[in-house]
Amino acid sequence: MAEFPEGTPCWVDAMFTDVEAAKEFYADVLGWTFGEASSEYGDYTQAYSGGKAVAAVVPPMPGGDAPSQWCLYFASDDAAATAEKIKAAGGTLMMEPMQVGTFGTMAIAKEPSGAVFGVWQPGEHKGFEKQGEAGSYAWAEVYTREPGKSDPFLERVFPYTSQQMDTGGSDGDGSGDAGMDFKIFSVGGADHPVLGRMKMGEEFPPQVPSYVQVYFGVPNCDVAVEKAKARGGRLYFGPMDSPFGRFAALGDPQGAVFAVIDMDTRVGEMPKFA
Repeated sequence: MAEFPEGTPCWVDAMFTDVEAAKEFYADVLGWTFGEASSEYGDYTQAYSGGKAVAAVVPPMPGGDAPSQWCLYFASDDAAATAEKIKAAGGTLMMEPMQVGTFGTMAIAKEPSGAVFGVWQPGEHKGFEKQGEAGSYAWAEVYTREPGKSDPFLERVFPYTSQQMDTGGSDGDGSGDAGMDFKIFSVGGADHPVLGRMKMGEEFPPQVPSYVQVYFGVPNCDVAVEKAKARGGRLYFGPMDSPFGRFAALGDPQGAVFAVIDMDTRVGEMPKFA
């Protein structure tokens, strides 16, 4: 399995009060199967697509009452050094670097505008065994109202270069997309984008905090949406066509937000970035 360069999304997991219900939901919506719970690591249970590890689910720690949410982990060559960068750049460490047996070292942090993410220094567990395909991690975006806080933070912590999306509108021309503020971050050059950043607009209720939106690939976006709704999930946005694929934003029955995308159904020209 290929190693993940520093700053590249490499793993995703989520905490659920009812793990069995979560497994049934994602088995139906994303086609996942699940391994045996690892009792020595809090019943951490890996999800598989086509026999390849793609994610994990876990019950809350005793006494924990954190809401269910997907946590995206970024690869680090040295989790302790990354943790120091996070603090120096204005972020908050929610969990200091902790070694997880022989699997690797993890940390949980919050960037200055409030989005939570993880850091993973691999040991035996390298990360995704499959990505960019149906049934696996496809993409992620930081949603924030304060890109002036999140953007410089990300570039100080990870070896990113960034490009702003050209919306095609000039100042004050009133064009529909001219107000969209979207940026991509790349590792190893602009040809290798690894993360997006979207400025949250007025369509987001004020109580919604900054967050990381994780996209999972599906063979058919509309079918996935209907399966999610039939199992008690909530549709927040879409389905919508885009040059990147047909996608929709969903919430599972326990409140974890995620998105699905059919990367083979693309409509429109790719936007320009500068």
